[in-house]
Amino acid sequence: MDRILAARVFVSIAERGSLTASAEALEMSRAMVTRYLGEMEAWAGARLFHRSTRRISLTAAGEATLARCREMLSLADQVPWVGDALSEEPRGILRIACAQSLAQASLAGAVAAFLQRHPQAAVDLQIGNKAVNLVEDRIDLAIRITNQLDPGIIARRLGECPSVVCASSAYLRAHGTPTRIEALAGHNCLTYAYFGKSLWHFEQAGEAVSVPVSGNLSANESVVLLQAAVEGAGITLQPVFSAAPLIASGQLVALLPRARPQTLGIHGLYTSREHQTALLRTMLDFLVAWFAAG
Repeated sequence: MDRILAARVFVSIAERGSLTASAEALEMSRAMVTRYLGEMEAWAGARLFHRSTRRISLTAAGEATLARCREMLSLADQVPWVGDALSEEPRGILRIACAQSLAQASLAGAVAAFLQRHPQAAVDLQIGNKAVNLVEDRIDLAIRITNQLDPGIIARRLGECPSVVCASSAYLRAHGTPTRIEALAGHNCLTYAYFGKSLWHFEQAGEAVSVPVSGNLSANESVVLLQAAVEGAGITLQPVFSAAPLIASGQLVALLPRARPQTLGIHGLYTSREHQTALLRTMLDFLVAWFAAG
């Protein structure tokens, strides 16, 4: 059992007065919170909460355990600062979660440059599109491209992600080249994450414009859609960092030059502002400079 994590779950339940609220705050399932509470009670050797259908409250043993858990967590949170105090050089392992497209096009190069600059550091990249639970999955930093962060998320904006609409010459010869945003509704557009209609957002002549698009191919990884566009499957909306090399080589053609697709933010998500290691702080600063440099 991870006793530190069990203690964090117990303290969270006590502070929020609800297993459901604690599960939401910790980004865990309610079943996982219940399991950690059971392990915490087994460790303490006592029942920690009175439970009814409407509310929970601490038992006498729970009150005593809560005080000790808060002391223990305070000491645990200070451990990473010991290494920082001894050396200004970042050290240790940083677990980073990121989507394949961003990792392949930009983050891999950023991490390589970071590790050359900080030889006592190590990075474990976790690649995938599924939203991770920072606590449960033991992720130090999750990097997401979005303009819709959930309320309460602790995040730092690392940079911007402009996009481009593009297609292969073969597709355009067969189906025509759209010259207006609205014309996209009549084309086979390769959509992200789900089948059916999707909205693509643009700025044109200083105004926000959205157009519903649909197509016969959808995927939860933009790299797949990019390759499908190269093969002539349809029109795709892609991050510039992914599509630019293929446009430069002539494999794809950039469309709608007078319309600018909505720019998304690149965000670094982490668990605490107060207790960042030197490694995490340095990586965040490095990535801000990296994305700013383009």
